[in-house]
Amino acid sequence: MTEPGETTADTTAATTGESAPKTASHDNEPNPKLRAFMNSGWADSERHDVTLSDVGVWASKRRDALSQVFPGERLVIPAGTYKVRSNDTDFVFRPHTDYVWLAGDQTSDAVLVLEPNGTSGHDSVLYFRPRADRSEGEEFWRDRMYGELWAGRRPSLTETAKEFGIETRHVDQLADALKGDVPTRVRRDEDESIASLLSGARTDDLKDNELAATLSELRLVKDPFELEQLRDAVAITHRGFSDVLAEMDKVREYGERWIEGTFFRRARAEGNDLGYSSIAASGPHATTLHWIENDGTVDNGTMMLLDMGVENRQLYTADITRTLPVSGEFTPRQRELYQLVLDAQNAGIAAVKPGARFRAAHEAAMEVIVHGLDAMGLLPVSAEEALDPESMLYQRYTLHGVSHMLGLDVHDCSAARSEKYRKGELKTGYVLTVEPGLYFQADDLTVPEDLRGIGIRIEDDILVTDDGAENLSDAMPRDVEGIQNWMAS
Repeated sequence: MTEPGETTADTTAATTGESAPKTASHDNEPNPKLRAFMNSGWADSERHDVTLSDVGVWASKRRDALSQVFPGERLVIPAGTYKVRSNDTDFVFRPHTDYVWLAGDQTSDAVLVLEPNGTSGHDSVLYFRPRADRSEGEEFWRDRMYGELWAGRRPSLTETAKEFGIETRHVDQLADALKGDVPTRVRRDEDESIASLLSGARTDDLKDNELAATLSELRLVKDPFELEQLRDAVAITHRGFSDVLAEMDKVREYGERWIEGTFFRRARAEGNDLGYSSIAASGPHATTLHWIENDGTVDNGTMMLLDMGVENRQLYTADITRTLPVSGEFTPRQRELYQLVLDAQNAGIAAVKPGARFRAAHEAAMEVIVHGLDAMGLLPVSAEEALDPESMLYQRYTLHGVSHMLGLDVHDCSAARSEKYRKGELKTGYVLTVEPGLYFQADDLTVPEDLRGIGIRIEDDILVTDDGAENLSDAMPRDVEGIQNWMAS
């Protein structure tokens, strides 16, 4: 690959109006003749076929909902900028979730501003760095971060305005827009890339976390567009799992790395990326909850725990786990343990309905798990005592909660206040996981030797409906016979 720029440390130029192209110290300074030649002879590349997108329609409705919560206050939501991976190379850009939800756009170094308009509402303006004009300046052919010849085509102001139904302005105008005595709330990005622009804005008396919490709470109920995207992400994920099973000969030869690479191929071919780092855990690796090294062998007689999800092209992610026998058939002991986890998951899914507490699925699943462990003689106390909040000794073998919200983030709406989320009630339109597990560590002397090093988790993506729940990933086999048939086919 060609050498990238020296650093991304000065990327705040994207939002401060600096016009100097981002170059490296070893780049030659062009002479006037080269400048003149590079700035001429280019065809018009403006796209004239752009129309309002579906996500643009829904994003407008979402901005209206946010506007009602903060009348008279300026709201600033940045997309974020590039993040350094190593020295002078960056990670692939992925915009901040709240920005995507409100704007629909996925461009880097953009900032959405909701400006109070004096009528209890807001006017929305999207500030971003558009494609540079090729008739003047050097950005398009010298800038290693934003130049079209270096980093690819960026949309124009007009194209973005048409696609997302929003007023657009060059990001160079943002600093002036943030001045004045208007109370301003900022959904800050992690790298604080617009911090230098806020010196003229009145932000000292407003809490950023209230805006973050409000956005998470608004995103709890998924609109029809979001549900369509989640179904799409689940369907692609299903195909990714099937890809892995179709290549079990290679999986046995190359191990967990082949699982990871095979699934990633499907994620990139049909979606945008992985929703999170894939967990391809075989044998005792399955007892590590977030095993992402994915460098182990995959051997007959063991099970492989695959926790993987595709992020689709609108950035919604699935989150699905299946635990599969490498040989294609469960041993009697594996089958017994797997069925216990499946029964627990079924109980958890059955507890999901409008008005139920968010914790209901967890509690229902743990009732099944704990009584199963008790029947197997694995608890040092009775099931009732183990379930007592003052004891909970069973967590040695279960480790984690059963549910989290799902959407644009794999752990979605995480800034929501506890009373609206973890201590709250489920509502129609929520999407959450149900994922009980059993994990017997390889060095755990409290369990029989034949159980040590076994990890099992089953996870599905559940939509709360008016009268109960819908398993969005139900097409993926999860009962014993269904899994064995899936692998055989």
